[in-house]
Amino acid sequence: MARPINTCVLGVGLAGLTFHIPFILALSDVFVLHSVLERNPKSEGGKVKERFGVQVKVHRSLEDVLADNDIELVTIGTPNDTHYDFAKAALNAGKHVLVDKPVTATSEQAKELGRLAKQKGLVLYAFQNCRWNSDFLALKKLLALSETSKQSLGTITDFESHYDRYRKGLKGTWKDELRPGAGVTYDLGSHLIDQVLCLFGRPERITAFIQNLRGIGNLGIDDSFTIFMHYDAGPRSQYPLTAILRSHTLSARAPQSRFIVRGTRGTYAKNGMDVQEVQLRAMSSPSAILEERYGMEPEYLWGAVETIEADDLTVTRSIWPSVDPGAYTDLFRNLGAAIRSGEDLAVKWEEATAVIEMIELAHRSAVERVTVKVPTVS
Repeated sequence: MARPINTCVLGVGLAGLTFHIPFILALSDVFVLHSVLERNPKSEGGKVKERFGVQVKVHRSLEDVLADNDIELVTIGTPNDTHYDFAKAALNAGKHVLVDKPVTATSEQAKELGRLAKQKGLVLYAFQNCRWNSDFLALKKLLALSETSKQSLGTITDFESHYDRYRKGLKGTWKDELRPGAGVTYDLGSHLIDQVLCLFGRPERITAFIQNLRGIGNLGIDDSFTIFMHYDAGPRSQYPLTAILRSHTLSARAPQSRFIVRGTRGTYAKNGMDVQEVQLRAMSSPSAILEERYGMEPEYLWGAVETIEADDLTVTRSIWPSVDPGAYTDLFRNLGAAIRSGEDLAVKWEEATAVIEMIELAHRSAVERVTVKVPTVS
């Protein structure tokens, strides 16, 4: 059995305490939580001891982390505008790196990090964890059905993906500050764009509407977006496809919309979000991640498929179950295998870079009020 990977988590806010540290603790055969970066712990052992009852080394500065030769992997869950500098410093110190989304504030920064990791022979991994959401796993299974299946949607012509919420006020965190990589498009948009790129590849054009809908806080920080990703008819499909990505900050629904997917033979509609974040926030012990019910979506959130019959008139409705649990553990196991045995990355750094590129193009479209062309990969 390979030796577990000594890991340091930078940041003990939401990302570190909810999405990184629990998995590192739970997957003790893959990782060891060696240390964290917490600049001003208010108690002995800091937030990790308070939250999980685990005593680990607490570094007070990034310099101390980089000088610690026992650390093999650094996971970065700090504010968005620090990702590039912290990842670059860690790579230069000879450490593997996991970077939370958005990986950087610009695509040029992301490309530079990719080149540096390749030069150093180190693993650089993007935390696009929503690829392992139960709703997305169910959707991929649906879209992979043979056209002979009664639940097949046929050729997809319209794809709508939501990450909506109802929030009247500000959160009072660094996310309310105007920094590089700020705003909901970089935050939640990173997930929605990544999923669309996974399913359909690069679009030909982007049209975006990005705004501070509530008119509160710094008006330069967006809290809502609608992004149209246009795919022309051609080798991919005889039909054009439009992917519509939305995040609305004053959406009063329970559960919120998630997917509406239309094809030439049917439509899929689903409400409700993946349950892993809620479970991770509430669990008393990281070991709960390994329990059978972790990541399982309740049946009332399962989506529905409506398909047209041979008479082109009759519509038949059926349930499309989310049978596979959400599995952020798969991301971490893949990361560990990439470091220890050279396994291919499930999230390629080039894919994460493309997400940032799409966000940049979306912002340009919104500012200039035009549809912008997506360049081909050089």
